[in-house]
Amino acid sequence: MSATSLSTYARLQKRTYEILDGSVADRSSRVCEIFIALLVVANVVSIILESVHSLHEAFEYEFHIFDTFSVVVFSMEYVLRVWSYGAKYTHAAQEKGSAWKGRKEYLFSVFGLVDFFSTVPFYLQLLFPGADLRVLRMFRLLRIFKLSRYNSAMEDMFEAIKSERDSFSSALFLLLISCLLFSSLIYIIEGHDQPEVFRSIPAAMHWFILTIIAGWGNVDPVTYLGTVLVVVTQILAIALAAILTGVVATAYTAQVQRRESLYEMEVREVLADGVVTEEEQLKLKALQAKFGMSNEQVEAIALQVQAEKAAKDAS
Repeated sequence: MSATSLSTYARLQKRTYEILDGSVADRSSRVCEIFIALLVVANVVSIILESVHSLHEAFEYEFHIFDTFSVVVFSMEYVLRVWSYGAKYTHAAQEKGSAWKGRKEYLFSVFGLVDFFSTVPFYLQLLFPGADLRVLRMFRLLRIFKLSRYNSAMEDMFEAIKSERDSFSSALFLLLISCLLFSSLIYIIEGHDQPEVFRSIPAAMHWFILTIIAGWGNVDPVTYLGTVLVVVTQILAIALAAILTGVVATAYTAQVQRRESLYEMEVREVLADGVVTEEEQLKLKALQAKFGMSNEQVEAIALQVQAEKAAKDAS
């Protein structure tokens, strides 16, 4: 392969990556993003409508054609992403295996797994036409998570949970201790009066989990102590929910603030030399889209940085 063809190949690969990843905020990337998003929404609506028996019988052929078209598009998107992500780390071109660094990062990411498993049921149906794969076909609903690629809210949520994993571990440990304690107590207190319900501690654990999740374990206590224990269990459920909600809310807010700080640092770096090139403008727009920041937020940060720079120059 000649140097010219290699250069063309590399440019095509890099351009495909920029369009699919949205790393460059231009018309092609935006059109691709809108097309994929609309197709995902249409797929979810189609799956919901297809579950209605009368509609499925009347439009079975149309549903199949649309599903086939969607799978073809999503499969092409998946293959192009695997190929183009080889250009993600162009700065590491001299490193051995650098092309596969970006590909492996995509293949084993949440988005890569969603892209894969949302299309696999279609091909399994082709390979095993006589098998009942209705459960696997419901994996098509995973396509709705493809939309999170174009919105940073879910990514922020995952990062918030990850950053507070110690707090979640503590809450889960507390839940485990409470489950063992309360299940044993309800078995001792109510086991003799309701042996068909609380026949063992594992059965009492089932009651505890239902009470924590739904607020009622589908069993009414018949003793006074049992009633008190149910009330305490329900209070514990509310307390745990409040703790976890507070942890997630705090971490989510911190994550959003961190993104704003990263954007502000990028703006300071761009304005350091007093000249904003077109490439730097595109980079800032792409970062704004990635972080899901509004124009008002961006303008406020830019004005603040410019005011600080002007005050520094004046002094």
